Parts: sequence; C-alpha cells; structure tokens
Amino acid sequence: MSAAMRFVRLALAAIGAVAIGDSAAAAGSVPADALPRHLGVASCAASACHGKIAPQTNVNVALNEYRTWLLSDRHSQAFRVLQSAKSGAIAGKLGITEASAAKVCLDCHADNVPTELRGAKFLLSDGVGCESCHGGAQEWIGTHSKHGALHAENVARGMVPLERAPVRADVCLACHAGDGERFVTHTLIAAGHPRLRFELENYTANMPPHHWVDADYRQRKRAPDGINLWLVGQLRNARTHVQLLQSEWMVAGRMQPELAFYECYACHRPVDEPRWTRKRAGAEVQPGSLRLQHQSLAVLAVVTGVIEAQALPELQEAIAEYARSGSRDVGAAKQAAARLGNWLDGRSSWETRHFGATEAREIRQLLVRFAADDQASDYTVAEQVVLSIESLSATLGDGQPLGSALDALYAEVRTPTAFEPTRFARTAGSVEGRF
Repeated sequence: MSAAMRFVRLALAAIGAVAIGDSAAAAGSVPADALPRHLGVASCAASACHGKIAPQTNVNVALNEYRTWLLSDRHSQAFRVLQSAKSGAIAGKLGITEASAAKVCLDCHADNVPTELRGAKFLLSDGVGCESCHGGAQEWIGTHSKHGALHAENVARGMVPLERAPVRADVCLACHAGDGERFVTHTLIAAGHPRLRFELENYTANMPPHHWVDADYRQRKRAPDGINLWLVGQLRNARTHVQLLQSEWMVAGRMQPELAFYECYACHRPVDEPRWTRKRAGAEVQPGSLRLQHQSLAVLAVVTGVIEAQALPELQEAIAEYARSGSRDVGAAKQAAARLGNWLDGRSSWETRHFGATEAREIRQLLVRFAADDQASDYTVAEQVVLSIESLSATLGDGQPLGSALDALYAEVRTPTAFEPTRFARTAGSVEGRF
C-alpha cells in the first residue's frame, strides 16, 4: 500500500479544519488599510500564470499549480464541505443557521479576511486558496514572476516564506491545532466536527505539493530536508498545544475545563474494555482520571534521548507533572504547560539543526521500540508515532521495502474504535526488527 493510501486510511476528513495561514489573525491586530489585499484565486489561475494544464519543462516552476490545487488538494474543497449535509447537521446542533456563512466555520474553511481586504476577483467560496497560505498578493503578484525576481524581495512585499519549516508549521497549525481566534472545542467535536490531528511532513507530502524541490528551488529558498521538517512539526505542534492550554480556551466561563485538550479515547471507548495500567497512566494518575493529550511531547521525548540525552530527565519529569496536573485543577495544568513551553523554547536550535541519516534511523528505531514497549497506549500517541515512522521512512528513502511493516502499523491505528493498545504494542514488537 502506498504512503498516500495509508494516509487516507487515517481518514483526514475534508470537513476537518484546514490552514488559512495568519491572514485572519493578522487582520484582527493590524489596521486593515495597512494589510495587503487578497486578490483571489482567479488572479493566479490564468494559463499564462499558474493555470497550465500540465507541468512545464522549460521553466523553474511547474505553472500548473492552480490545477493541482483545484483537482487534488483538499484545501480547494474546504468551503464546499460547509455546504454538505454533515456540516448542516453540525451547524444545526450548534444553533448556527448556515455553516457557509458562520465565522466560526469560515475562519478555517475559507480565506476569511475582512471585506475591505478582498479584491475584485476574490471569492469566499474558493475556500482555502493561494493567498490563504502564501499571503495577500497585492504587493507581490506583479513582481514575483519577473525575470530575475528574488524570493527575498517577494517576502519583503508580503509573500509568506513557506519554505521555512517554522513558518510553514505555524501557518498550518493556526487551523490544524488552533490559535487565539480559532479552536475546535469539545462542543464542536460533540456536534460532529472531526477531531484535529497534524503531522507536518506527512501532511505536506500528501497535500499534494504543487512545487518542485529541485536544485533551483534549494538555491533560491534553501528548503528544509524531510527530517528537519518533521521535527519542526513536532516541536511547533507541542508548543502550540501547551500555549493554547494556557489561554482562555482552557476555561471560558464554564465549570469544566475545555475537554478538547484531553485524550478523547480515555473516555470514548466501551467501559467493559478496561485499559488502565500504572505504566500507561503514569505515576499518581488514578484510574478514571482525565489525561491531557501529549502525542507530540511523547515523540519529542524519544527524539531527545537521541540528540540531547542530558535534557531527557527534565522533559520526562515535566511531562509526568503535566499528566498529573490534568486531573487536579486548571491552574496546575496551566503551570505544567508553561514549564513544558519553557523547555520547548530552549530547543529552538533544533529547528535549524542538520540531522543525518544515522540519527534518523536511530530515532525511528526508538519510536518502534517505544510502541512495542506499550508506551504509546493512548490512541493519539500511537497515531502520531505511526505518522512519524512513516515520515522518517519516506525521508530515508526506504519506505517501499518497509511497506508491509508500515502497513501493519497503520492497520492498528486506522480508526480510533479499532485501536487496542496491547495489540498495537504486540504488532510493533513483531515488526521492530525490520527497522
């Protein structure tokens, strides 16, 4: 089975939130007249620009990017999803008259910039289009295609430098995890919205990409390699999670904390299938306690053991305190999240660090061992571990010979309802020698 098919089996539902970059958030903090206008997808789709039927061979860009987006990229379907029967049912449960007109939906299912920032060809119904991620094109659309144009000049005019892994991660995570303006709450999930999940390298590869990372691209933009992209995604995902947990999203005038921060399937599973063990729960976490999600943190603990082993005890204790805090009170949880945030901030050098194949293989092997040792017993952790193993295998170039082993791992996490932690650990142990 191909990596793309395995990815589809994980059911990244099109109705799920999709990244619109920082445009909507920026519009809330900067006067509208100081921001570039968004000209609309049609401004990029002409046959003389990015609308060619097939990729071109005599230039350094494909020039069929619009068609790739339109025909193959789920971002192009984001607005239409809001017009589906499922979205209508979700909206009805939330008391929303029309999903395709509600800000809470449009902020991630469209390029929902203020009206005064919309150009003549702009259509909200285009969904998550070019400028959602690349930034409002008013200042750079006329210069970025000129002969000899420098990428740095385009960035200075407002183009978002998505080749930089931290920038790309933050653009994606604004919707695939949330920010100060957008968040998929437990209320939304209970109404039917899919649970959010994210892994930067895997999602980038399956978007699908509409650019060539060739020698010319690397010379102009110095794109990150796959290992760096994957690790930056884990770091930024973890950082976003602990930052959101410290925000008003955690408790917004309610008696209970925001349950979307917790491990969904600790509760949403048959009660006659007990899974609690001290090893799985952690010290001082009692049966029946709510457990905060920690999928990227778990992956980062494995990484830390390889590349900065002396920092691992501090991280492990911070994660353990985080686990304990989730069943105490909101203040304790926010303090534990802040501690983890400080630890993550201290690893910023990892985002530009070079990683060799030997380190990548060791990290991958330890991720499989982590799973085989029954340490990935929460579904969200197991899912992130499998996605990470897939991403590292793709970067190392040995995904094809490992196909059956990867298929076996993906089969265990294909759906939350089918996941059984003991069986997952056993399967990981059975393929461990392949990696």
